[in-house]
Formats: sequence, C-alpha cells, structure tokens
Amino acid sequence: MALTVGFDLDMTLLDTRPGIRTTYDALAAETGTFIDSELAVSRLGPPLVHELAHWFPAERVDAVADRYRELYVEHAVSGSLELPGALAAVAAVRAVGGRVLVITGKWEPNARRHLDAIGLEVDALVGDLWAETKGDALREHGAHVYVGDHLGDIRGARAAEAVAVGVATGPYSAAELAAAGADAVLRDLTEFPDWLAAHLA
Repeated sequence: MALTVGFDLDMTLLDTRPGIRTTYDALAAETGTFIDSELAVSRLGPPLVHELAHWFPAERVDAVADRYRELYVEHAVSGSLELPGALAAVAAVRAVGGRVLVITGKWEPNARRHLDAIGLEVDALVGDLWAETKGDALREHGAHVYVGDHLGDIRGARAAEAVAVGVATGPYSAAELAAAGADAVLRDLTEFPDWLAAHLA
C-alpha cells in the first residue's frame, strides 16, 4: 500500500490568521457584536461554531457561521500565507510515491479555495472534522501519518493509529505537543522531508 500522509491546514500548511482576523472584524462590524479577533486567531483548531459560541447566543451561532463563511471568501483566502516548508513537505511525500490528504476543521469549500490559491493538489480533502473525528477520515483513507499543530490533531492521529507528527507552528510548543503524545515534533515543515526520509529508512 502506498504511503499516505495527512496534513492539517490552519497553522500547519497555511498561516490563515491574517485573513481570519479580518473576517472576524468584518463580522463584528456587520453584526454589531464585539469579537476579540486576536484572541480568536490565537486558538484556531476547533470548529468555527465553537469559537462563535463565545461571542453569540446559541440560537444565532449557525446563522452567523453561514455569514462568516460567506465573508471568508472575500477576506481570508487571499490573505493567507504558506507556512515555511509546506509545499516542500507535500513534494517529499509525492517523491516517494505517496498520497497526500488534507483533513481539517475548516468548512470544506473554503479549505478547497485555500488549496487552489496556493496551487496545492491533494488526493483527498475532508473538512469539518475535529480531534477524534479526524481519525475517522484518516482511517477511511488509510493514512499512515498525520501532521498537525494542535493537540486535537495528535488525538486524531491516535484515533486512527497513525504516526502523530506535531509541528510547533500553531498555539502549542514542541514540549506540549510531545507531552500530548506526538510521536515526533518538528519546529516547522522545513524539517519534514528529513524526518520522512528517516522514518522510511
């Protein structure tokens, strides 16, 4: 079976914070509701509705989430940046004949827009998943490795019995990722090709 590697999106492959911050600011202005966008982007990972529940009453969250996703297309996709080594990490998987997945908590259509914007082709994209539910998709697609920046990503890899690779480009330090059970911890994805070569050796 071909090697299959899954990657998280936000703060693993892409720094989406600038665009997300702008989207939250636009949503706050439109709804007249205070949102601390700096705080919101400091805790990316869980699904959008989890964050919106901090700022809106429960009965409004679903409708506000729909509006956020509309604003996101305008404000966030072009404002996101490839994190160091992201495309090279994907290329390293391809170079050994591997398959590449992106399993993310982001709404899938917007995740697709991000991948298209940076020219990243993947074998499968699955959105709207978090923590252990990521494990379901990883298992379904036969992932051997899952790479992410969040403790929830480590839990997802564990749920799928995949090798959990943490990258310290998000809200957690290398020590915190290791303590959560990551099998390997990288400073960023520039270290991934060498890690992968050693892992396969």
